[in-house]
Amino acid sequence: MADPRFFTRAGPFTLAELAKVTGAGIAPGAPADLDLVDVMPLDKAGEGDLTFIDNRKYLDAFRATKASAILAAPDLADQAPTEAALLLCDDPYRAYAKAAAAFYPRPAVEPGISPGAYVSPNATIGAGCRIEPGAVVQDGAEIGANCLIGPAAVIDRGVTLGSDCEIGANVTLQHCVLGDRVYVHPGVRVGQDGFGFAPGADGHLKVPQIGRVVIESDVEIGANTTIDRGAGPDTVIGQGSKIDNLVQIGHNVEIGRGCIIVSQVGISGSTKVGDFVMIGGQAGIAGHLEIGAGVRIAAQSGLMRNVPPGATVGGSPAKDMRDWLKESAALSKLARKKGDRA
Repeated sequence: MADPRFFTRAGPFTLAELAKVTGAGIAPGAPADLDLVDVMPLDKAGEGDLTFIDNRKYLDAFRATKASAILAAPDLADQAPTEAALLLCDDPYRAYAKAAAAFYPRPAVEPGISPGAYVSPNATIGAGCRIEPGAVVQDGAEIGANCLIGPAAVIDRGVTLGSDCEIGANVTLQHCVLGDRVYVHPGVRVGQDGFGFAPGADGHLKVPQIGRVVIESDVEIGANTTIDRGAGPDTVIGQGSKIDNLVQIGHNVEIGRGCIIVSQVGISGSTKVGDFVMIGGQAGIAGHLEIGAGVRIAAQSGLMRNVPPGATVGGSPAKDMRDWLKESAALSKLARKKGDRA
């Protein structure tokens, strides 16, 4: 059970209600009026709980779970505990996400501006917004309806937010335009000037960064991530992309729609990332590259050249994943042979 100090649980929900929420089908013989009160992992679930399985390495826990109901793929139905009601679907994890959101919805924004916040009289604040203590909203900023601005967040001059955005504590937004339903976790910095210098023997001359950051709707940005504004063109984060904690995105970078960027990734300036690209943790990407749609980049890769659409790459320098795995296996085999001769 989630800690009630931090999370408010809804429900209970019947099996039929959760089937509707998740899009899953009720297995034959399962009671549609079964009441479920919470979501729990396979090994912790008990009476009244809903759980799920999406990875076969947890089959033993699946067979032994005490949950009252389980989200599972149809091909696992015959291995489920006989006492459990099944909700069958092709993507149990995605279905679980919908069920968990029903039990633990995001709290509604309680409108109001704290006396401890500063809001410029020249800012525009939409209906239903909440602005927490210590937050600062500067001249010309525009905040859409039902937004939450967290403690000590700074919405700088001219910044615009769409509706239903959530801006965490200690976030700084400047030189940026946000769409609807953008979720920015604490400590994020967006719109600071990019790392642009003209080098020379007399010193490195700073190049003015006169672009913006454009963040499209349904983007989520993890804690302490930094996104530089463009040098002239804009830095763009495409609709529905999800960015983890501690990511650095340089100036003029263009991220496509639906991308996944995992923690500690660094993307250098002017690189273009296509739609639905997945980048593993700690990958480093050089500047001025083009990464095609649907590319997958393995964790800790060092990418130094363009990647065609649909490719999967890994290693440093990054190359086709199959080649990298073959080379790694060959090198390991060679090292073992050398050790045997020593």
